[in-house]
Amino acid sequence: MEKGDGQRKGPKFNIYWIYGIIIIVLISAQVFNFSPELKVITEKQFRDNILVQGDVQKLDLVKNKEQVHVYVYKDRLNKDFYVKQFKSRLDPKKIGNSPIFSFEVVDWKAFEERLDVFCKANNIAEVDMRVVKAPEWFGPLLNTVFTLLIIIVAWVLLMRKMGGPSSGGGPGGIFNIGKSKATLFDKGAKVNITFADVAGLDEAKVEVMEIVDFLKNPKKYTSLGGKIPKGALLVGPPGTGKTLLAKAMAGEAQVPFFSLSGSDFVEMFVGVGASRVRDLFKQAREKAPCIIFIDEIDAIGRARGRNAIMSNDERENTLNQLLVEMDGFGGDTGIIILAATNRPDVLDSALLRPGRFDRQISIDRPDVKGREAIFKVHLMPIKISETLDLHKLAEQTPGFAGADIANVCNEAALIAARKGKEAVDMSDFQDAIDRVIGGLEKKNKIIAPHEKAVIAYHEAGHAVCGWFLEHAYPLLKVTIVPRGTAALGYAQYTPTEQYLYNTDQLMDQICMTLGGRAAEQIFFGKISTGAANDLQQITRIAYSMVTAYGMNSKVGNVSFYDPTQENTFTKPFSEETGKIIDEEVRGIIDEAYQRTIQLLTEKKEQVEKLAKELLDKEVLHKSDVEELIGKRPFEEKKILEVETEVAAEPVTETVSSVPVEQAGDNDTATDSTVIA
Repeated sequence: MEKGDGQRKGPKFNIYWIYGIIIIVLISAQVFNFSPELKVITEKQFRDNILVQGDVQKLDLVKNKEQVHVYVYKDRLNKDFYVKQFKSRLDPKKIGNSPIFSFEVVDWKAFEERLDVFCKANNIAEVDMRVVKAPEWFGPLLNTVFTLLIIIVAWVLLMRKMGGPSSGGGPGGIFNIGKSKATLFDKGAKVNITFADVAGLDEAKVEVMEIVDFLKNPKKYTSLGGKIPKGALLVGPPGTGKTLLAKAMAGEAQVPFFSLSGSDFVEMFVGVGASRVRDLFKQAREKAPCIIFIDEIDAIGRARGRNAIMSNDERENTLNQLLVEMDGFGGDTGIIILAATNRPDVLDSALLRPGRFDRQISIDRPDVKGREAIFKVHLMPIKISETLDLHKLAEQTPGFAGADIANVCNEAALIAARKGKEAVDMSDFQDAIDRVIGGLEKKNKIIAPHEKAVIAYHEAGHAVCGWFLEHAYPLLKVTIVPRGTAALGYAQYTPTEQYLYNTDQLMDQICMTLGGRAAEQIFFGKISTGAANDLQQITRIAYSMVTAYGMNSKVGNVSFYDPTQENTFTKPFSEETGKIIDEEVRGIIDEAYQRTIQLLTEKKEQVEKLAKELLDKEVLHKSDVEELIGKRPFEEKKILEVETEVAAEPVTETVSSVPVEQAGDNDTATDSTVIA
């Protein structure tokens, strides 16, 4: 037998024993009197040995005990009478301000008379006497118990506060601060969300459902020699449904499901993060097979050593422990790690390698089909009109994530209720989309007539440019109603959903965005600050064309795009190249501006029509624009089918699309998305 086998472990120490001992000691101090015991003497001894000598400091007449307590001056305690009575010398410090003798009396009045006569006969000064009542034993006891209860309640509340959700101490308070804070959804736990509630994520849903199937039927996959994947990373923009997918997984899985956030590992105490990781995996091993879901894993999974100044040893120690637990020397079987993040670029490469996260499941913003499916899910509890066109709603919300669509549905229901309708119709959804895109409508905002005219011509310039440029997005609506904090008007478009953009398309987007400023220059001879947002957008597109996509002959087919942000403090090009880039960007924007000026000069009549109608109606839809200036020339143009050629070498790196806001006068977001 190995050493230590068969030995019984001693009982664990419980801190509540300390509480019990303290309570017993304090109660005993009240029940049992630990002060010096009063020496009982006779009234004659009192008169002949204490009163005559003038040693009496004062007397207490205890009524309910029919006793007299005698206080003696401390400097007289060395006399033979006192030493003889107590059989030792009395220490004044131990006595303090307490009586040392007592004797009984039968009649208080008779005693007072005898005392008065005796004092006068022996020329003794009048003695200080007071009538007192003997303390009851349970009075101090109750006070002590009440005080103890207050202290215990305060202590328990403090421990709960230190051990609550905000502090992370766990059920045992500060003594269990290193314990994991994961929420466990065990078999039979009621989670209301299922895969039926997840729409628009068909590919991601298949991947996640397969992971659940791995745990339910492992032999199906291992019979051919395959291994169950150890982890999957859900990657995508905010609001696309990463956490929702994990909740559905918890609802569908028939295995224990641990859920926690990346920030749950972080604590002010050193070493707590690593301790919580160890405890989490210890619990998971006991429940295996199981799933661990870590939301916002970038809180602890950031790359190590990238910036020595901003390094955090505690966070790195937590990450190191997580790496070891996920795929260390002692591998675990039956534990699958599921994590979610919208910042995969900042994660440590060791965390992303196969063996830890074998799969990266991309969850992008949904396409038209996905948005329509998401609308169906969120409209289930809402009373909608029979004439509501879900496909049209999906077309009018490009770039919207699942959370945005849920917000639109809720806003539409609130708007319909405010208007007293019995069902939510298309106009309510239009208003809800406008509110989500541009903010709250401010009809009462006072705008001077000349400013309103500038806004109207600005928005009309955007609309006309988009109408007559081949590659610009089709106009959906233009308005000069102020919204939000800064938007004085905006033009809304319905972009075609595509993944590749050529030079002509990007140049048309720049021209359309410059349409507002060009219209101000043509009709008023001066420009305003209303194009600030437009200039930010075109600058971003132009710099992307030159530095990221190689769409400039002078700079050439090079890309300075840095997705890993390794060159945070140094530029990946020389100062000379930087000057060339700035010159070429200005050249692109100047060329687009001159082209926009020329177009709007030719279409001056159309711009004026739209502007005047905007000043009159404030909102124009696509049908209104068609009545005023005719149908869009490129509306009926057939889309040529382009045969896709398979590249000889696979594309290893792609540049993700970045949302770019389109439109006018301090415009806020619209529905367009442009690679930039």
